[in-house]
Parts: sequence; structure tokens; C-alpha cells
Amino acid sequence: MADELTPETPEEEQPKKTHKQRKNGLYPGVSDELAESMRTGWADTELHGLEPIAQAGHTADRRAALSARFPGERLVVPAGRLKTRSNDTEYPFRASTEYAYLTGDQTENGVLVLEPTGAAGHTATIYLLPRSDRENGEFWLSGQGELWVGRRHSLTEAEQLLGIPASDVRELAGALTEAEGPVRCVRGHDSVIESALTDKVTKERDEELRVYLSEARAVKDDFEIGELQKAVDSTVRGFEDVVKVLDKAEATSERYIEGTFFLRARVEGNDVGYGSICAAGPHACTLHWVRNDGDVRSGDLLLLDAGVETHSLYTADVTRTLPINGTYTGIQRKIYDAVYASQEAGIAAVKPGAKFRDFHDASQHVLAEKLVEWGLLEGPVERVLELGLQRRWTLHGTGHMLGMDVHDCAAARTEAYVDGTLEPGMCLTVEPGLYFQADDLTVPEEYRGIGVRIEDDILVTEDGNRNLSAGLPRTSTEVEAWMARLKG
Repeated sequence: MADELTPETPEEEQPKKTHKQRKNGLYPGVSDELAESMRTGWADTELHGLEPIAQAGHTADRRAALSARFPGERLVVPAGRLKTRSNDTEYPFRASTEYAYLTGDQTENGVLVLEPTGAAGHTATIYLLPRSDRENGEFWLSGQGELWVGRRHSLTEAEQLLGIPASDVRELAGALTEAEGPVRCVRGHDSVIESALTDKVTKERDEELRVYLSEARAVKDDFEIGELQKAVDSTVRGFEDVVKVLDKAEATSERYIEGTFFLRARVEGNDVGYGSICAAGPHACTLHWVRNDGDVRSGDLLLLDAGVETHSLYTADVTRTLPINGTYTGIQRKIYDAVYASQEAGIAAVKPGAKFRDFHDASQHVLAEKLVEWGLLEGPVERVLELGLQRRWTLHGTGHMLGMDVHDCAAARTEAYVDGTLEPGMCLTVEPGLYFQADDLTVPEEYRGIGVRIEDDILVTEDGNRNLSAGLPRTSTEVEAWMARLKG
């Protein structure tokens, strides 16, 4: 990784005409002759006649709804900044969900500002880093200059793509410092912007903005539904990829599974939507097992919980629990089939007008019945559910909203989310599970170390629901046949 001339400070915070040398760089400086050479001889690469991005019309509608909700107030929504991984390397950038939802842009340091035009209405401006300046050398001397990290769109190009007037973000913090009137800001993404607004905002008002933007994402438009289906379809292919290489995973570790799925995510999408859970054997009983460094053994189960994130940042979230050798044992099938029956009951409860909690209650009722039937809990079932006794082995809720965040709409009010009512266009997961820890002495030994979860992405429709991830088999018999076919 080259390191000769990159400075220690970000481009937008540097003086216009100087660029700090990296400590221990091999070159002591830049000669006048080299500086002059780097200033000249470059072709004009401006792009013309760009078509708006696919979601531009939808993002305009979202901004209009936001404007109507907060009339007369300045609204500031940052994309966020690069985060350091170690020393001078950064994590891959992922724009804040709120910013991407309202703009379609994914550029670090970007900020959307809605400026009030009176008692009602706003003028939207997106603030971005412009093309690197070749006159002062920042394009090759700055650590975030285009020679180092790649070309970015000019402000004119950004306007064409996003349908929003664009300005230089390096001037924004100063302008916000001087601005007057009520302001709301989405916090937690950009410390520079927050510092500029420190005496103009309150936590309570900013939280109202965050809550609104979270609840606004609950009902998906046609573009979003299409992106979620695209994410799920890629995820299905990623699961197929994993099944085909389980023999290689047995020879290595769970990391082979993680890497295999990640390849599909990067080839067909932007990334994985969350850390893949590739949990073999008793690791399946750890709900968020993301170390993925354990053994993969024939005869054990593999709980694979993974999702591809599309280039527009919508993610799938799918789980299957697979027999590594292709065939469930008797006890594995017994537990798997119970979870499948629970999921079937949960999916059937997803429909417009139903309470959000209904699918959870339906799934939990089936699992409680099974635990009583197996003698692991003393009935009646209603007593078990009232006391929550099944939770020793079911552990988690049966699902959550899904969208640009894997746990979407997380800041929504309780009355609008878990105590709310399902509407067409909502997308959620249905994912019951049973987990018998390896050290659980309250269950027979044959149960211990077995964890099973089945998860699908369900769209609420006008007349019921649609399983977006129906491309993956769910019954134990179908799973075995599917695996046999893929393994040849």
C-alpha cells in the first residue's frame, strides 16, 4: 500500500495551499518543477448529460414529506465521516441510513441541508467535497485526493445524478455557525457539523427528527421493494454457493463459509448487510456468533444467518440451519421441524391490519406447545407463555423490520412499531428458533449443542404477505433434496 506523500489531516480540513508531509515519508518535499508538472497536462474529464439515479424521484418525495413535518426549521442530515481502523487506514465507508434514504448519495462528508423558505417549505442543498484541486496539488498530495482514492463526482455532476443543488461542504460548518433560527440535526455521524451547531440544537428536538426518519421508512415504496427482492435473490445464490463448498469448509473452518458468502455479496452487491453468522455445531446456540473461526464437522448443523446489501444499501436477512453432511439426524429433524411449524404459524399471521406482535405470539405458542409435549416444560401452554418459561430456549423476538438497516426503523416509537399495526409495504423477518446450550443440564443430552433458526423476509401485501426469500427451501425434506442437488 503506497504511502509516500499522503498527509495526516483530511482534505477538507487542510489549508488551501499547503499539504502536510507524512512522518517518515521517503521524499523530503516537492520541488517547484514537480509541482508545476503535476498542475498541467491533464484532460478534462467532466461528465455531461448524466441521467438521474433510479431512486431520485422517491428521494424527492421523502424530502417533501420531511419538509412538511418540520416547517420553518433548518434540517441537517450528515452522511458521516471515515472512521479509522488502525493508524492511517480507514474502515470502508457506509453513509448514514438517514442521509442515503433522503438523497440516494453515499459520499463521505456529505451533508443534506433543508433550509426553510418561510412558514412552510424548504430549499434542499446537498453539500459535498468537489473535485480535487489540481492547481494547489491536493489531488495528489492529500490523503483523500483523487489520485489516491479515486475520482469523485463534480458538484455539477452530483446535481444531475441526485436532482439536488450541490455546494462545497468545506464551507458548510462556518455557515452553520453563523446561521440563526431553529435547527434540527441527525446526530452521531459528523462531529464537525455537530460542533458547528452545538449552541443551536437540543437532544430532544434532534431525537424527534431521528424518530420521524425511522418511522418514515416503515412502509416501503416500489423502488425499495425491488431492492429488497434483489438483495434476497443474491442472498439465495450466496447460500447455494456455501452448500457447494461445505467439504472445503470442513477442511478449514467457518471462515471458509463466511468468505464464500462474502464473495457473492461483493460481486452482486455493495457488501454484506451485517456480520455473517456462520455457526457450526454448538456455535449455533450463540445468537450473534460472528467470530466464525470454529470447526465444521460432518454430522453437525450449520446455522447460516447472512444477507447481501445492494448497491443502494437495502439488505436481506435470511437464516437456514443445514445438516453439514446433507442429512438431519433424528433429533436434529425433530427440533428443526418444530421451528418450521413455528415459522409457518408466524408467517400466516403477517397480514395488513394485524398487530405487529401477532406473528411473534403465534410462533411462540407453537414452540411452547412443543416444549411441553417433549416434557421440557410443565404445562399448560398458557401458563408457560404467561411466565415466559419458553424463553430459556427461544431466547429472542420472532422478527423485526427490514430495509436499509438490518434492524430497520429501530428509533421508531414503541406505539408505532412493536405495538403498531401492519400495513401493506412493510417488510419484516419471521425467524423463530430453538437453542439448547451445550452445558444445559435441564434437557436430555441428545438436545445439547443443537441450535436451529429459520428466517425469511416477508413483505406485507394488500391481501396478506409475500415471502421474498421463498427461493430457499424451508422444510427439512426440501432442504435435504436441495443440498443433494447442489452437491451433485
